[in-house]
This record gives sequence, structure tokens and C-alpha cells, in this order.
Amino acid sequence: MEPVTTELPRTPGGDQTRPVPVVLPRRLGDYELGERLGEGGMGVVWRATGPRDRDVAIKVLREHIAHDEQARTRLRREVSTLARVHHPRVAAVIDADVDGPAPYIVTEYVPGPPLDQVVDERGPLGGEALLRLGRGLGQALRAIHSVGIVHRDLKPGNVLMVGDDPVVIDFGIAQVADDARLTMTGMVMGTPGYLSPEVVEGGEVSEATDWWGWAATIAYAASGRPPFGRGPLTVVLDRVLRGRLSLEGVDPQLAPLLRAALDPDPLRRPTEAQVLDGLERYARREDVTGALPTWMLEPATEQVPSSAPAADVDVTRVHRAPERTRVAPVRSQPHRGPIPTPPVVRRAEESGPPAGATAYPLQPVGVPGPGERGGPDPRLGRSSRTGTLLAMLVGFVGLAATAPLAAWGLFAGWGVVVRTVDRSLTSLVLRRHEAGRRRSDVPVLVVTSPWHLVWAVLATALSLLLAAGLAAIMAVVGAGVLSSTQVVPGMAADHPVVVGLSSAVGAAIAWWGLASTSLRRGSRTVLRGVVPRGAPTLIVGTLCLVGGGLLLGWGALEGGPVSWWPLGPDFDPRDLVPNLY
Repeated sequence: MEPVTTELPRTPGGDQTRPVPVVLPRRLGDYELGERLGEGGMGVVWRATGPRDRDVAIKVLREHIAHDEQARTRLRREVSTLARVHHPRVAAVIDADVDGPAPYIVTEYVPGPPLDQVVDERGPLGGEALLRLGRGLGQALRAIHSVGIVHRDLKPGNVLMVGDDPVVIDFGIAQVADDARLTMTGMVMGTPGYLSPEVVEGGEVSEATDWWGWAATIAYAASGRPPFGRGPLTVVLDRVLRGRLSLEGVDPQLAPLLRAALDPDPLRRPTEAQVLDGLERYARREDVTGALPTWMLEPATEQVPSSAPAADVDVTRVHRAPERTRVAPVRSQPHRGPIPTPPVVRRAEESGPPAGATAYPLQPVGVPGPGERGGPDPRLGRSSRTGTLLAMLVGFVGLAATAPLAAWGLFAGWGVVVRTVDRSLTSLVLRRHEAGRRRSDVPVLVVTSPWHLVWAVLATALSLLLAAGLAAIMAVVGAGVLSSTQVVPGMAADHPVVVGLSSAVGAAIAWWGLASTSLRRGSRTVLRGVVPRGAPTLIVGTLCLVGGGLLLGWGALEGGPVSWWPLGPDFDPRDLVPNLY
């Protein structure tokens, strides 16, 4: 029997910039390899025949995983965990060998096309078909959550349709090999319009994340359009973070439930029980708003046209399919004790696709990072450092109330640094996602850093031009209104309180305005790296709060003009705009 030849990256010690041929035997364990079905950054998927002539899909892991003992250990642990998911609406893990020279995972075939193909060919789903889809996906998520894991990448491409019933697939394995691919920016690879806001920003991942994906998938099936539109990656992710979605084409009776489930804030989303209750009400043609608290029905999203892809996006270009789902533990699940780790995991049922049906390979399971199951993934469960950032804002406002140029100078410097860090690490994430870890990663990062710095300077300049300009206008207008209405007679635009408050508004505009995603994500990344959790965070937060409060209070009590250091005591910004006075 002739061997199978494929191309895999070299091991970490070699030059991985070019693939090299690797010869695999025609048989792996009990499975005879057939045609190659596809490949991704983590491995190659083969069609194979197993015992009882059952058709299966085998994913052979790439060498940089095979040579990583820690990756094998994590994979061994998690395969047994994920094999506990047994439900008709979830594709099963059949077998695995993580100890051999060519580690592999055996998965089921699912005899049906992906949901996005069904919608493209037949049009949006409605009526009973949409209900069956929603119920089936809900049942799948409950089964997945019951063993203490989160799918985290539910989307139309990860749902195969067997008749009118969905089957959830694709527990990817990318986390096994290279933590840096997912974590250095808090960014996760996947289809951007179906990544939840907390995944995009590296925040807490919980069951609510999957119900967000449920709503996005149902919205697509009901309308035939991605709920957050199409276009460049950064544009779509920004819509996700802001909750700017379009439910055009969705049944108005179902839209309130989907809109609530797609809220950017996980705490504002309906629970699993509320989602399923709303779906059953919709099935009975009742008002779904009865399943939701009143505050969830307040419009928290901005409609965005579901237009064609942006002109600069070549939608016909073929890209290598990314490793799809990364599975993270459910934060709220209790620890269930040690997990047995048999070398091979099998499922009792042995059933293949019906005769004549087109078989689609199930992608192998995903494995979380070094955190034990039952606890948060240390990468994806990281704090967003909101408290520290708010304390820094107080410090900025206090400094701006006394020395605004110094405060805005520090703000600009911070923006340049964190944007450079975010841009550089994001490029590394994308590079490693495409081709794995390579010896050229660090040199390429160094060579491209000047470009990232230039981009950060330009982005910061444009952002602060708008933010500081609006803050200055607010200071002038606010002081004029207060003075003219005799609320605070003689209030000047350079009064410390006026300057401090207007600077706070300007900082908020910069935080949520132009190029703000990189600013927010980079700020959190830098804080996590520079200020560890615990005492350092407490010290930094306290210093910012106390210092900012004292400076603001001193400025309010003194009431004199602010200092325009470092430009000197004779500088007066009003001289730059004499027509305003």
C-alpha cells in the first residue's frame, strides 16, 4: 500500500517559512486513509475508512503540535472531556490517538451541507424551519454547556443541516499548539461577524457568549444576511463591539429576542431560559417580549445597512480556511473532579451517513489552554481592567484641571504606545494563524514595528484632533453659558473645573471615536502586561484616584486659571482663536 504524501510545516527548530513534504502511512491505527479533504493551520483532514467500513474524517496534526509535549498533554485531557458530549444535535468525537508519532483525531461525518450554503441556495428560513433550527441549536448548546465547556464560535459555517435539523460541529484545536495566536491581543480568529464582543476584546467568556452566537446565527438564517454586515475585518468587529446590527428581513415578532441576545454587554443579554422561553412564545405566535425583562427591550443597538462587501474587499478571493472553534471552559461551572485520560476515546454508536448522502467532515475538538477544566481560561477569562482604566481617567481629569497640555500630552503618548503594541501583536497573531510559529516571526515584527508606530501616531493624532477640539469647544461654550446665565458669574473657559470636565468628555470621545478599538484593546493589553493583578493594580488605581481627586479639588478651590506648562506662563490659548471672544 502506497504512503500518503502531504506538506506540513517544519518543526520549531527548522525553517518554517516553506512547507516540506511529509510521508504518512496509508493506515493510522484502525483507519485507512483515502483522499485529502482539506487542511488548515493546525492539521490536514483526510477521508478514511474505519472498522465496519465506516466512513470517518481524520485530522492529522501538524508537526509543530506533534513535537510539543505540553500540547499533547492538553489534547489528551480535553479529548476525553469533549467526548462526553452525546446529543443528536452535536457531532461526536469518535476516536483519537495523541501518543503516536502522528497524533490524530477521528470525527464523524455529518451528512448535510452547512447552514450558510442552504440559505444561499434556498433563501432565508422561515416558519417551522426557523423554529426547528432555533430549537436544535438551543438543544446543542445545552448539551455542550452541560459538560462545562463553551463552543465560543457558533456560526452558520459550523452548523450542518441534516434535512431540517441542525448539527453543531467544529471544535477546533488551535489552542493546543500556540497560545500566542489567540491571546496576545485578546483577539480570536474566526468569522468576525459571529464573534461575540467579549471574545473580540479578550473579556470574560461564558455561556452567554454562545447564546450571542445563537442569536447571530438565527438572524442570518432568517434574513440571509450577516447581522453585522460585511466589509473589512476591523469595520465588522467595530460594529460588533458597538452593537450596530441590522435585523432587516427578520420577522418583527422575533426581532426583539434577537436584538436583546445580541447586546454588546453580556450582563444585559437574556439567560438561556429566557431565550428558549422567547423562542417557544414565538412558536405559539405569542409576543416574545413577555419572556424578557422590560429593560432588555430598550433599543440599545444602532441599525446598520446590510450592504454588499466594501469595495476594497475582494469577495471572490480564496483564503485558507482558518481553524474554527476554540473551546473555553464555562466560568460558572463547578469543578467536577479529575477527568480520565484514556489514550483512545470511542463512542459506542457506529453509524455513518445514509447511502448516497454527501458527507461533510467534522472538524476535531478544540482544547483550552493551560487552565484546568472547570476554571476560566487564563487567556480568555482575563479581566478587562475597567476599574483601573476608570481610575486612570480620574487621574487624567485631575491633571487636566491644573495642567491640560501636560495631561493631553500624556494621553497622546499613551495612545501611541498602546496602539503600536496592539497593531504589532495583532499582526503577529494573524501571521501565526496563517502559517504557524516561524523563526522569522520576531525579525518580521521588528522590521514592521516602524510602520506600526507611524500608523499609531497618525491614528492618535486624528483621534485627539477631534477629541481635544470638541473638548475646547465645550469649554468655551460651557463657560459662556454658565457666565451668561449667572449660574457661575465670571466663569472663564480656562477655569480648572471647566477644563477638567471638558477634558473628561474629550477623553470619552477619544475612547469611543476614531481608531478607538485599537486604543481600548491595546490599553487593556498593556495594563495586563505592566500592572499585575493584586497589590500592583490596587496601588496604581489608588494613586490615580487620590491624585486626580486632589488635583481637581485644589483647582476648584483655587479657581484661578490653569497652567499651560510646558509652553510657559505667557501662553494663552484664547490668543489662537480671538474671534471666539
